[in-house]
Amino acid sequence: MYQTLSSYYRSRFGCKVYKLAIDCGFTCPNRDGTVGVGGCRFCSSLGGGDFAEHQALSVAEQLENAKKRVSFKIGGKGKYIAYFQSFTNTYAPVEVLEKLYLEAMDPDNIVGLAIGTRPDCLPEEIVELLARLNRIKPISVELGLQTVHNETAAAFNRGYETDVYFDAIHRLKEAGLEVVTHIILGLPGENRDMMLETTRQVIAAGTDGVKFHLLHVLKGTLLEQDYREGKFSCLTAEEYASVLKDCLALVPDKVVVHRITGDGSKKDLVAPLWSADKKRVLAYLNQFLNS
Repeated sequence: MYQTLSSYYRSRFGCKVYKLAIDCGFTCPNRDGTVGVGGCRFCSSLGGGDFAEHQALSVAEQLENAKKRVSFKIGGKGKYIAYFQSFTNTYAPVEVLEKLYLEAMDPDNIVGLAIGTRPDCLPEEIVELLARLNRIKPISVELGLQTVHNETAAAFNRGYETDVYFDAIHRLKEAGLEVVTHIILGLPGENRDMMLETTRQVIAAGTDGVKFHLLHVLKGTLLEQDYREGKFSCLTAEEYASVLKDCLALVPDKVVVHRITGDGSKKDLVAPLWSADKKRVLAYLNQFLNS
């Protein structure tokens, strides 16, 4: 079996650790015209931060609100990771980022930061900032790769070539930072072998963690148009479980599996509808993976 995030956090921090998703009002170069407009075809208007706190609040206020939301899960006995989740969280001047990161790191019960970003938004001065702050509290950088196949990436408007990811992960690792890579299973046009190849290459690149996501179709996205026009179909639960199991077989014990599926907002979910019940889906996947 694979190493779960929960067990990794307990081993590293000695207690239960829960992520607090915050939104600092960033945008994305794939939306503001720097790289492209409209963003990735699967990305919602919230930039992947469907469950983050409201950006109008300060970082400290968002963290407090998020703690209240999860208090029943953690029982007041654990610690927290401040998760910069929405859009591209290194896409701002260094001085702006430093202020926000330090504010998030300040509370005693925040044991580290998780920063979601794009591989093409990591200039050297930002990597240096992250490396410096990593000496205060641990920082992990989450890279939205999704696939190593450039043809697929171009079709969903990712906005950068896969070599940019390999360069970014090399520089982050050289700087002593932990890296988590996001992979989407079920992207239009991809078969099982292509998904497995993405996993192989991500592991070979030296990622410390992986997040496997089921492709969701959400309302208001460009992907919704493609789906309603019949341009692709989503994976069934059985198909997803099967390819996930094969991907996990490629992940060594030292690499932490942060997710085995993703979940979008139920009110915005168009397909696959079987994914709406998160508890049931996780129970099914765990049963399948252990069979």
